[in-house]
Amino acid sequence: MNNEITFTRLSNIEPSEIIAHMSDPRVAEHMPLLTFAWNEAAVAEFVAAKEVYWSRDGLGHWAVLLNKNYIGWGGFQKEGSEWDYGLVLKPECFGLGMRITRKAIKFAFSDERIPFVTFLLPPSRKNLGALRRFGATFVSENEYDGFTFLKFRLETDNRLTSQ
Repeated sequence: MNNEITFTRLSNIEPSEIIAHMSDPRVAEHMPLLTFAWNEAAVAEFVAAKEVYWSRDGLGHWAVLLNKNYIGWGGFQKEGSEWDYGLVLKPECFGLGMRITRKAIKFAFSDERIPFVTFLLPPSRKNLGALRRFGATFVSENEYDGFTFLKFRLETDNRLTSQ
């Protein structure tokens, strides 16, 4: 295998893997809403919440695998009428973010349910050039639970422009 990236459901991942990942302080640096300690109960609640999205919308966050090994989670989650994309990788895999995002965005372009994708990033994320190269445009600053996030939008519905 040559660094194969695949997606699976979070429920297929051992809770201890997610606990170790989400307990790393380097992960929390860009996650201002991450204000609690991860343990088995937190993982069970997290995975159950993600499974609700899968049941309701037929899509949700995936576990991301590199050569069948868990390296993080991310994907699309429906927030109101918008499909929001997020990605949270283990620190040693941060450099794979663009490759994983390209694969996910390719999925979004092929899925009729997703006419556009939104991205919410904390202002601590300074390197936004790749997001712009994808074609995402800045929409607004949004506040959630007292924290400011930068909202971007990427149009994925080429059917509108080809008619």
